[in-house]
Parts: sequence; structure tokens; C-alpha cells
Amino acid sequence: MRIGLVDIDGHHFPNLALMKLSAWHKSQGDSVEFADPMFGRYDRVYMSKVFTFTPDCPDIYHCEVIRGGTGFRDYTTVLPEEVEHICPDYSLYGVNEAYGFLTRGCPNRCPWCIVPHKEGAIRPASPLREFIGDKRRAVLLDNNVLASDFGLEQIEEIVRMGIAVDFNQGLDARRACDDPYILDLLARVKWIQHIRFACDRMSQLEAVTKCVQELGRRGIKPYRIFVYCLIQDVDESLERINALRKLKVCPFAQPYRDFDNNIEPTKEQKRLARWCNHKAIFKSVANSQRVGFHSHKQNEIKQQKL
Repeated sequence: MRIGLVDIDGHHFPNLALMKLSAWHKSQGDSVEFADPMFGRYDRVYMSKVFTFTPDCPDIYHCEVIRGGTGFRDYTTVLPEEVEHICPDYSLYGVNEAYGFLTRGCPNRCPWCIVPHKEGAIRPASPLREFIGDKRRAVLLDNNVLASDFGLEQIEEIVRMGIAVDFNQGLDARRACDDPYILDLLARVKWIQHIRFACDRMSQLEAVTKCVQELGRRGIKPYRIFVYCLIQDVDESLERINALRKLKVCPFAQPYRDFDNNIEPTKEQKRLARWCNHKAIFKSVANSQRVGFHSHKQNEIKQQKL
């Protein structure tokens, strides 16, 4: 068979499903390539889309076309077991890291997150050795690996193997902050660049603060810690970001997108994110007001003065 692959989101980040499909079809003797809508001739085309904000692919293929991914709001279609558990074809994107999930699911039910709807409760997915191949670095996509005993066992394996890793979805600081075993384990990991945590609500700030302090005692400098910050209420988000700034960690602001109701982030949310994520400005300008950002409270004060 001639197989065509379409990464609708673009090639900025490797699409794990497409890499697995490529590996499986090649193992069956099929030819695989990124689909060429002008000159390609295929027996089957797979289209994958991760992000709902990515426009759909307008190309027409005169063959069987299979679409999948959360970008299509498809939360039920999964890869067949023989495809899910094959080592991905990393040559498809020419990457130097392995990609995969040690665990799937999450015990939390955050109202803005699709993971509980798509994957359900936390459970083992794949051992590292299943998808590491010949790589010495791995980007791990787990949503809450610290909530899983299997996930913790796999982190121990990562340490034993000397693999450098990036848990790029952010770790749950609440699972680590009061657990010396987990803190010691995280301090032993060889990180590609950052240890990533999430601080999407003010209620998570105490746990993140404890993790920064406890990891600091174990030799991890604050600048090595990266913190995702969901931006909804602007005033609360600014307070949270400023608290993280004082810890000397690296916050990263993500304005909330309500895809179900087609609500885009507000201008103030976007301004806050630009100030936070432009590190040269964020580090040099202490007062966000100086870079054109005004919180709701600041706007109210300004109106009162007028």
C-alpha cells in the first residue's frame, strides 16, 4: 500500500500518532510519506489534528481518508493496540528525542481540561523501553505522571538508564511538595532543560512554592523550573505570576480559549501573556503597567480618576 500522512497542525512538533502509523505500515512493507495533494497517489491517507484552533485541511484525496485527533473534537478514536505499542518512526520528523506516554489519564477533573473526557482515570500506558529506541533523550507527554505508581517506577527507570527527559505537559506540584521520595526522585532526573510544573489556580501556588524551595535544597536552581500559568481572571493571574516572579522561576502564561463556546482570549489576557512570555521585558520591567498592560482593577482606578 501507498500511505500518505497529513499533519494538519504543521511540522512544528512531531505528531506521535503519525509516527506510530508510519512505523507500523513500514513494518508491513508499505511505502509511507507526507501526503502530496498535487502529485501523490495513495491507497490511504491519515489526517491528524491535535489543536481545535488549527484550520481543517482543504486538500482532497481520491482514496480512503482517515481523520483523527482532539483537533477534530474526536475524543473516542484510538489507535489499534498493535499500532499504539510500536516504537514510533522518528525518521519521519528527523528528531533526536523519543516521544511517548508513560501514563494516560488524570485523577483531577479541571473544568478547562479535556483529558478526563478523552482518557479517563490515570493508568499505565507504555514503559519507556517500548518507545525509546536508540535515543538518549525523551519528551514525555503524560498529563499527571506523579499520580501513578507505574509512572514513578518509570521515572526510576529513567534515572537508572541515564536518559535526559522533558515532561512537557507540566508536573502536578501538589503530588510532590510534601513527599520527600518524589522530591528526591525529581532531583536525580537528568532534565533536558527545565522541570515543568503547572500553576493554573491560586490554590496551586503554595504547592509550587514548596517544590521550588525543596528542590532548591536538593540542588535545583529556580531558573531551571518552568511553570505553566492558565490565564482566566486577569487580576488573579497577575497576582499569581508576580508571586512566581519573586521565586525567580520561569512562568509561562497561557490565555484560556473556550473552544466549546468559540470564545477567544480577551485583549487584556493576551497583553498579560505577552508581557509574561517576553522574557527580556519580563525580567527587566518590574511593573506590568509600564509595558501597556492594565488589570481590571487598574482600569477601574483609571476610570475613577477621569
